[in-house]
Amino acid sequence: MIPFVAFSLKRAWQGFWRNSLMSLAATATMIFMLLLLSGFWIVQSGLTAGLQYVEQKVQVVAYMQETATQPQVDAALAQVNAMPDVKSAEYVSKDEALVRFRESLAARNQPDLTGSLDSNPLPASIEVYLVNPSQFASVVAVLQAAPGVDRVENIQQLVERVTTVTTVIRTAGIVILILVGFTVFFIIVNTIRLAVTSRAEEIEIMRLVGASDAFIRWPFIFEGALVGLLGAIVTLGILALIAAPLSSLMMGFFSVLPLEFGSLVRDVAVLVLGTGLGLGVVGSYVSVRSYLIR
Repeated sequence: MIPFVAFSLKRAWQGFWRNSLMSLAATATMIFMLLLLSGFWIVQSGLTAGLQYVEQKVQVVAYMQETATQPQVDAALAQVNAMPDVKSAEYVSKDEALVRFRESLAARNQPDLTGSLDSNPLPASIEVYLVNPSQFASVVAVLQAAPGVDRVENIQQLVERVTTVTTVIRTAGIVILILVGFTVFFIIVNTIRLAVTSRAEEIEIMRLVGASDAFIRWPFIFEGALVGLLGAIVTLGILALIAAPLSSLMMGFFSVLPLEFGSLVRDVAVLVLGTGLGLGVVGSYVSVRSYLIR
């Protein structure tokens, strides 16, 4: 087994340099596609984190009546906290609501005229954060039926916009990843097919002397794996060179988002190596198999 693998690797290396122009062209295309794939994956990770962040900020707000008692508030909080679609719920008193309003005015550099008011006009409220924003209807129904609740803010349009954007971006991301993968796969298949065609006479001689299809196939599969591995290594090298400026850019752009850059680096490395080797091996196998079954 080991001599056969060593022989296949040697033949793959010879085949790679025998068709050096096509092999290097395939490797360069692989590098370009892997850079495109990894770049899109990084952007997609940031967008996904952004969508998750926005989803976490979607909340149902129930404004309390002026006459609402503390037992009524506690009962409403207990009801919504017991629901599986609720992530958390908190009570915001009139005084806390006024403090928040003043802080928002200060953040926007707008004048605070609330000091001239005779009383606090802001109502107390219950703010409910959801696990899944699309499941807001059941939470709204419970709050509307709770004693002491004056009205519940209508967030249907907000939820519809958030879920629509989420669906569109995630669907577009999957489609682009599939298109990029098929493009690389097509290039690898045709590159190995050209290599097989250029060695057609050699393959026929090997068949005549009794060589099995596996004996003929594996050097080409290793050659495709070599193209994928070389493309992945060069891609990771390029990404390592631009890692510092890219990280600072990502940290600045997604500074408020829950994006873990350590896991992102690991995911990109696994994606690049797995895609490069996988497409190289599968593309070579399909190309050689289609030739040998003629």
